[in-house]
Amino acid sequence: MNLTSPIFADADAARAHLEKLQWANGRACPHCGTVDNSVELKGKSTRPGVYKCRDCRKPFSVTVGTLFERSHIPLNKWLLAVHLLCASKKGMSSHQLMRMLDVTYKTAWFMSHRIREAMAPGPDVPPMGSDGGAVEADETYIGRKKGVDYRAGGGAHKMKIVTLLDRDTGAARSTVIPERMTQQKVTDIVRANVAKEARLMTDESQLYKKVGAELAAHEAVNHSKEEYARYSDIVITTNTVEGFFSIFKRGMRGVYQHCGEQHLQRYLREFDFRYSHRIANGVNDTQRAEKALAGIVGKRLTYRRIDGLQAA
Repeated sequence: MNLTSPIFADADAARAHLEKLQWANGRACPHCGTVDNSVELKGKSTRPGVYKCRDCRKPFSVTVGTLFERSHIPLNKWLLAVHLLCASKKGMSSHQLMRMLDVTYKTAWFMSHRIREAMAPGPDVPPMGSDGGAVEADETYIGRKKGVDYRAGGGAHKMKIVTLLDRDTGAARSTVIPERMTQQKVTDIVRANVAKEARLMTDESQLYKKVGAELAAHEAVNHSKEEYARYSDIVITTNTVEGFFSIFKRGMRGVYQHCGEQHLQRYLREFDFRYSHRIANGVNDTQRAEKALAGIVGKRLTYRRIDGLQAA
């Protein structure tokens, strides 16, 4: 979508666009769930886009019950922020959003976190490798844990991440590992996200040995012996998930530059979302933004929740 589109410049056009997306199956009351049984309020003191449900008699708008509820930021700026964050392969800093949206840095930072919350996968996502496909798994280390001394040659002072990547669907799911990276923590992550019939692809790390035995197959390449791919009925490699890490680290180091551990999971959701809905998977920038907007429903995020990790 062109950045000169009316939905990015006019609040009413943005509201109409959001209504079209959110109420594609009828105008639903967020209070009682009734569909198409409401009337638009048109009084002089009523702002545009407010409706009253004929069942529960409560007023509502398209932003009620979403991440945009009670926001004083015009909807057209919200839609532009969503589009920019979804279209930028390595992310977009809050300073850049501040300049492009003409808002304060604090506002741009908060908007970014709300959008990342919308990018979080829903509770009904299917397990990875459900059709017996290959799921690559790998871990990486980034940044610096607060209050932990630097140790040469080790990763104890760094933040720890495990990423699973479904090679068939192209979907990525990443998880921050608090404290130490242990076999049990990795096992729990794989069990929660990967189907039993999947074929797990890893490097020679022993972290996956236990859970690998529970799956249909566990294939590993030995990077210490310079083995990066082996050919069977399918390619046995972790190159795909390592490519994801490459994009993630270029974004974190080149765009965001610094991220506290308390916010890292949200940044991972952002990179997971863009990677899972990339052009190679048949999703363009406009469709990606619409998928992100579909995730705003049923979530609220305040400054306190960001700082207190209640929504992380």
